[in-house]
Amino acid sequence: MKKICLTICLLALTLGQATAQSSPSVQQQTSARLNTLSPQFLSGTHAMLRVTPEKRYLLLPVEEKESESKIRVIKDGHADASFDIRLATGKADYFVPLDLSRYGKGELLLDLVFTGNYRTVGNIEDYSCWKLMKQSDTFDTTNREQWRPQYHHTPAWGWMNDPNGMFYKDGVWHLYFQYNPYGSMWGNMTWGHSVSRDLIHWTHEPEAVLPDALGTVFSGSAIVDSTGSAEFGKNAVVAMYTSARENQTQSLAYSNDGGKTFTKYEGNPVLTAKEPDFRDPKMLWNDDTQEWNLVMATGQKMNFYSSKDLKNWKFESSFGEGYGCHKGVWECPDLMKMDNGKWVLVCNINPGGPYGGSATQYFVGQWDGHKFTCESKPEVTKWMDYGKDHYATVTFSGAPNGRHVALAWMSNWQYAAVVPTHQYRSSNSVPRDLGIFTDGGEEYLSVKPSPEIMKAFSKKAANLSDACMIEVNGLRRNATIELSNSKNERVVMRYDAAEKSFSVDRMKSGKTDFSDVFPAVTSAPTHGKVSRVLIFIDKSSVEVIDGDGKFALTNLVFPTKPYDKLSVKGGKAKIWKMK
Repeated sequence: MKKICLTICLLALTLGQATAQSSPSVQQQTSARLNTLSPQFLSGTHAMLRVTPEKRYLLLPVEEKESESKIRVIKDGHADASFDIRLATGKADYFVPLDLSRYGKGELLLDLVFTGNYRTVGNIEDYSCWKLMKQSDTFDTTNREQWRPQYHHTPAWGWMNDPNGMFYKDGVWHLYFQYNPYGSMWGNMTWGHSVSRDLIHWTHEPEAVLPDALGTVFSGSAIVDSTGSAEFGKNAVVAMYTSARENQTQSLAYSNDGGKTFTKYEGNPVLTAKEPDFRDPKMLWNDDTQEWNLVMATGQKMNFYSSKDLKNWKFESSFGEGYGCHKGVWECPDLMKMDNGKWVLVCNINPGGPYGGSATQYFVGQWDGHKFTCESKPEVTKWMDYGKDHYATVTFSGAPNGRHVALAWMSNWQYAAVVPTHQYRSSNSVPRDLGIFTDGGEEYLSVKPSPEIMKAFSKKAANLSDACMIEVNGLRRNATIELSNSKNERVVMRYDAAEKSFSVDRMKSGKTDFSDVFPAVTSAPTHGKVSRVLIFIDKSSVEVIDGDGKFALTNLVFPTKPYDKLSVKGGKAKIWKMK
């Protein structure tokens, strides 16, 4: 099984041919310096570096314990780009590439300012970054992480958080995501881009939407404008995203090549507000009103808008006051019409999740194009997933057959920046199809693994592996499922029919000491009898999904050795591997 996260689009990204041999170490890479770089020191915190491009990339060494420095790329007297990076002063944890080819031919001037507590290694002249930087025609993306998933999407390198801008067109699933190409911690927010034909195997494309004078690029959405109402071209892909600077404003970009490259609308920003938290626009076409709708996260409420052309938006109403959980900021909304005619408003919140930190709540009701009406009592809070690592959940626009296909960011803001990986941080959940079911007079979202992921797991396996699916049938009223290894590390799952609960215990799951709040027991209401569960294991995650889709629990784990023992009491298990 090829590791999907390392599939490189050679034509688009032009990273060069990835070697099939083992990756060179940091020391080996640095010993292969291709040219000498001579910085000019202006002060104890300020340096300039002249670079004559001889190769495709300038590889920059990162040391995560250091403070951020700011780099401005200056060409012909103009600042063409700027970004923050934790440049190494001592030992480099990893390298990230600066693509010199973006700036054409001729000399570049890099203006570097060191901020914060950048004083751990002598004077600025002594920083190791000056010796470690090098030019190269390739950037090695060979996996050096023991916990990188095999069938969950991850960035090839760098930090990732919210999925955003997702759409389906011509048989291709387009996933954009919050991305830092210059390190594995949050910053420099850009839209990364990956594509897939089966929601499992992903090809990485170049960054799609980059920061500009209006700010960095936060989350948003993308649609295929089949109506042509925006006048950006026939079937143009139109993206709306949050430009984040001193304030948060909303901007448009459009693509006429199927979402590979975007042109920013000259009339940006198209929507502004006085609120400090005003972000994550979700656009959708409303068949009932024959116009575009927009839902915006605004503090602890959702604002709704309408438009005929995607450029001029009319405020319609707000929803949220007194409803659901308000222990944190509302973010990453979604709005969708279900098969039964009801509408679901998705509202991600941080903090305030049922077990601390980040989580996804939702509301079921009616949307008439002007106002959302929740059909539950204000005090009722409904969660899409009861694990600690399921956040920023949104759906693909234009999914086939009217499906609502959701992806989540599989992490939690409580510890996302300190999980024990370096080359990359964060992955997405398995894709899930959303529906509606009823329990006790209330309507809830059902969450089922998408057919694509179920089709992939079609080969029986005799033994447990670190990338597989476990199907447990015939659960009795009290059932226990345990994953373990020779290090006595374990994940324990328990079904209690009397309590109508299903729990996941990761207290002793492996490496947990990077965060005091990582060890946890999470529990979900079952909404009735449970007879079958599906458990997706992939290197560093365990996702439990009820066979009828009535609950889900998503949790990260970091075993020091793969779980190789499965124990089931009160049910019968089958192990499936990918074909």
